[in-house]
Amino acid sequence: MSVKKTALYNKVFKSGSKAFPLLIVLILVLILFTSIRPQYLFNIDNLRGMLNAMSLTGTIAVGVACLLIGGGMDLSVGAAGCFSGVVIAILIQAGLPWLPALIAAVIVGAAIGAFNAFLIEVMNFMGFIATIGVSIMLQGLANVIVGGKNIGISNSSFFKLGTTTFFNLLSLPFLIMLALMIIYGLILSRTRFGRRMYMCGGNRMAAQMLGLKPRKVRTVLYINSSALSALGGSILAARMRSGAPNAVLGQEFDAITASVLGGIAFMGGGGTMGGCFVGLALLTAFKNGLTFLGVKSYWTVVANGAILIAALIVDYFNTRSLNKRLHAEA
Repeated sequence: MSVKKTALYNKVFKSGSKAFPLLIVLILVLILFTSIRPQYLFNIDNLRGMLNAMSLTGTIAVGVACLLIGGGMDLSVGAAGCFSGVVIAILIQAGLPWLPALIAAVIVGAAIGAFNAFLIEVMNFMGFIATIGVSIMLQGLANVIVGGKNIGISNSSFFKLGTTTFFNLLSLPFLIMLALMIIYGLILSRTRFGRRMYMCGGNRMAAQMLGLKPRKVRTVLYINSSALSALGGSILAARMRSGAPNAVLGQEFDAITASVLGGIAFMGGGGTMGGCFVGLALLTAFKNGLTFLGVKSYWTVVANGAILIAALIVDYFNTRSLNKRLHAEA
């Protein structure tokens, strides 16, 4: 890697790392809710529920975070997860073993991502408009296929993918999500492709001048994002023991919120997977805490929106501050 590339990567990468301050906020949130209701943190069922909730959003957030870092946007990941959950349910009920069915569902998700990339990177459609259109289409198709009803799954081996728990606390879906966070964190920080993601998202024109190909990088990231969403939707189908056409809808916003809250730059080029994990934990703890205290569900929705707006405001000022530093050092 050239000196210029290394300097650009270090500036962009370090600018998005805010995991430690966010970790302090997470600890304070946990202390706050526990002081109000001690059962919040010392109830094994509640802790297990929090980790299960993190697993789905986190699996989707891994792909979303990488795509945001690379300068892309995908609002179809929730619908992709729903569609893939329906696909795997149909395949298993048709007699296909669950592992080949899972692989097929993830491939379907990857195909959805490739279609998104074609619309955005080849046809030059705006990312959020194109993926909203794909999302609506997938929602409609999933409901048409199953007639608006859930498809029950009768495969006890498949259920273990979503229900296996270790030490009566750590579920297999959570451990899968944690493994994905670690793997993709290493890809971001230790590989050439990870550095290309940061540079393509941080400054597309500069990346092109350095000989990189942002369109190809983002195409891979769109495929990856939808494939991970398909994996998350399939694991949820195993936990629910059914393929539900609307089960994962809305998760795209939680994934974006967790990512931006954790320091992933909304406009691309900054952030770490560690920060994304802490942002995910903070979002989950806050939502769970409100529910545990008996706050009405619609107020929880209001709070979720407020958190996303607050995260975007912080991201805006961080990005502006970074740009000023980069111009001053240029």
